[in-house]
Parts: sequence; C-alpha cells; structure tokens
Amino acid sequence: MWFVKIRQLAVLALVFLVSACSSLDVVPDGAYSRAAMEDLQPLAQWSLEGRLSLSGNKDSWSANLLWDHDPAQDQLKLSGPLGQGATLIRLNGGLVSIDRGGGKVQTSAQPEVFINQQLGMSIPIRALSYWIVGLPEPGLAFVDVASGFSQSGWMVEYKQMQSASNRSLPRKMTVMNEKVKLKLIIEQWVLNGTDGL
Repeated sequence: MWFVKIRQLAVLALVFLVSACSSLDVVPDGAYSRAAMEDLQPLAQWSLEGRLSLSGNKDSWSANLLWDHDPAQDQLKLSGPLGQGATLIRLNGGLVSIDRGGGKVQTSAQPEVFINQQLGMSIPIRALSYWIVGLPEPGLAFVDVASGFSQSGWMVEYKQMQSASNRSLPRKMTVMNEKVKLKLIIEQWVLNGTDGL
C-alpha cells in the first residue's frame, strides 16, 4: 500500500515538474536597439544553433541551422529532422562551395547567384552575416525602423532579443522583401569560443 502511495506521489511530482517546465517562456532581453549594438565591440568569431524557415511565391521549406563565423570564412550547415538531408555551405572570401554529401562538392566564384540558383529563392547571404548579429551591412545605406532597419530592399526585424555573454543578440528575427520571407529562431549563441547562453 505504501509503495502505491509513493508511486502516486512520484507521478504527481513529475506531472507538476513537466507542466512547470513547459510553461516557462524565454524572457525577452529588452527591445532591439541598433545604437546599443554599434556601441559594442564587433564580433569577430561566433557560432549559432537555431532553426530557419524560408518562403517564397511558389515554395517554402524549413531546416535546422548551425552557423560558424570567423574572419576567414562562414560555414552553414542546413539539415532536416535528426540531421537528415544535410547541406554544408562554405563562404570563403569570394568563393562558395555547397556539399550535399556523396562526395560531390559544387563551387562558384559568384556566391549570391550560386546560392540563389541552388535554393530557388534570392537570399542576401553576405548581408545576412551582419544582420544576424543585429547590424546593417557596412558601407551600404539603411533606414532605421522601430524594431530593426531596411537595407538593400530588405526589411530586417528583430522580434525578440536574448542575453549572450553579457550582450543582447537576436533570438527571433525576420528578413523579407516582396518575394521572400526568411524567419530565424536562434536557440544558442557561442561567442569567441565561450558558451553564449
């Protein structure tokens, strides 16, 4: 009899624990502020883990995203559930390579054109490496808006920020123009080799 009561209490405690965990939301780390971002030291090296969804006039898809950035190159790994269908994109200066597995790697000296051909949608991949850390691409005009900025025909909006290594970085963001909408949810940042969360 006492064993049944202990088991019931354990199950009840587990139910409360699970419900408490599932009801916790990520607390936004204040609103986006471009001026505050520019006052911080530039990020030379970072990594992130998250999810993205991309939708256009005729197609849409989503993927898990691992992105490693350093001054020499960007490496993006896109994959489906449980790592299926992994695609590795490397940007190194003016060169891009795409590896879909099976030993066949495609390379081009026109990164944006090549990636757009492969995805079937236009993605500003160079600018995105700046936008994803909350800043406009240097050297190009932009216009501030309430929750982000517009640049080169794209609207960049930061829906939610998060704290990572004593700085505020995007958690949820949207990049869109009249043809394409890209949504990003960044679950973890690692800055300069240290855990960002």
